[in-house]
Amino acid sequence: MSDAALWAALADPHRRAIIALLLERPRPVGEIVRACGLSQPSTSKHLKVLRETGLVRVRQDAQRRVYALDPAPIAALDAWLAPYRKLWNDSLDALGHRLDEPPDTAEPCAPKD
Repeated sequence: MSDAALWAALADPHRRAIIALLLERPRPVGEIVRACGLSQPSTSKHLKVLRETGLVRVRQDAQRRVYALDPAPIAALDAWLAPYRKLWNDSLDALGHRLDEPPDTAEPCAPKD
């Protein structure tokens, strides 16, 4: 699945909420419906998008469908974000070093009357 499809799937706040629920543990559809406060058809549509992008897996458990997070696409997104994370970390480290420096001992300029 393309990165664009993954980002598009994660752009929806309901799908991000489902991902957050599944991060805790696999859940049956009924539990996802109750936790998200969506209708069953709406939840199923969101789960279909997540399944098609590979973000979740589904397995049958008797009469129930249980959804679980698939870490592989998340790892791909994490790898894509790594250079940006490094940029932020480097910038924040530089700021931290600057803030840790002792204050300048020079007298500040006093306003002239």
